[in-house]
Amino acid sequence: MNHLCCWQVTGLYTPGRGEITSLDAGNIDDILSEFHQCRFSQMLHPIFEEASNIVREEYPDATQVVFARVDCDQHSDIAQRYRISKYPTLKLFRNGMMMKREYRGQRSVTAIADFIRQQKVDPIKEIENLEEISTVDRSRRTIIGYFEKRDSANYRTYEKVANILRDDCVFLAAFGDVSKPERFSGDNIIYKPMGENAPDMVYMGSLTNFDLSYAWTQDKCVPLVREITFENGEELTEEGIPFLILFHQKDDTDSLEKFQQEVARQLISEKGSINFLHADCDKFRHPLLHIQKTPADCPVIAIDSFRHMYVFPEFSDLAVPGKLRQFVLDLHSGKLHREFHHGPDPTDSTPGQEENREMASSPPESSFQKLAPSETRYTILRDRDEL
Repeated sequence: MNHLCCWQVTGLYTPGRGEITSLDAGNIDDILSEFHQCRFSQMLHPIFEEASNIVREEYPDATQVVFARVDCDQHSDIAQRYRISKYPTLKLFRNGMMMKREYRGQRSVTAIADFIRQQKVDPIKEIENLEEISTVDRSRRTIIGYFEKRDSANYRTYEKVANILRDDCVFLAAFGDVSKPERFSGDNIIYKPMGENAPDMVYMGSLTNFDLSYAWTQDKCVPLVREITFENGEELTEEGIPFLILFHQKDDTDSLEKFQQEVARQLISEKGSINFLHADCDKFRHPLLHIQKTPADCPVIAIDSFRHMYVFPEFSDLAVPGKLRQFVLDLHSGKLHREFHHGPDPTDSTPGQEENREMASSPPESSFQKLAPSETRYTILRDRDEL
């Protein structure tokens, strides 16, 4: 069963008309949520409450949808646990797991209620004929499950995973006689990568083990190098870690492929300390101008630390073993910031360079920081200390 919880922070159950569940450290694991009485939170509260009433009427089963709230001043431990950095934040939990993407839509009764309705739509499309597989859109990542029957532990696990990763992959399923030709060794799950000639990959773990199934599917559905857009910029910025960005022309897939390969080869151990992204040069002209570049200069690689931007010397340097990795390590060590302010470190300097150290220029200011949550929409709790 698909259990949703929507906080102000959002979860999806309301004990009675106009009543919102209150959360504390004692019940947070059973009914998940978030709310703070700043000005923006006070404005949202009646909207959130009315939306909960509408959803309660449509989904009267209290196990289906829960709306809940947390006063983060009173329960700062919960705010810290879920990395709440602004009020009000609307979080969605599914089957007890917090979804990575919070609600950032319009703050209206209709919009919030519509969001919940969308979340209740089954993300898995049933395959009626195996010939449908040949028409799968290979421009999207696709997971296909072949099951003997729908009412099974294998499918219930698959369903849970699909609901969590519904925004990242297309999920398909076949049952019974339709799936039989693909079940020669029992129920199974395959991944179809993007690209017409990309080979399928088969899940080899336990189909009833949610943690293994989720980890495998997430690895396939969420790319190591993600595209940043104006639509997801706030979400990516709020993750709080620097960006390593490839700016490239939209149709320049060769540069993107080279960048993806080198990130996977050199920087897989840095995943979690920096976001690997690519951006359309034309759409993100302004950040390029910050580093004295234009779309004509693309492809360009740069780091945005949310304080400053640093440019990778030359795109062709990607071919130099370890060069991209050292660029990232120099950010973490503070070397990039230090050298922009004071010139090359003494160990890197050439004779006669010391007297010119104070003349070194400052790095351009962060451009992507401007995509962070706005103070006209949220009460921001704290600033990050960036390199």
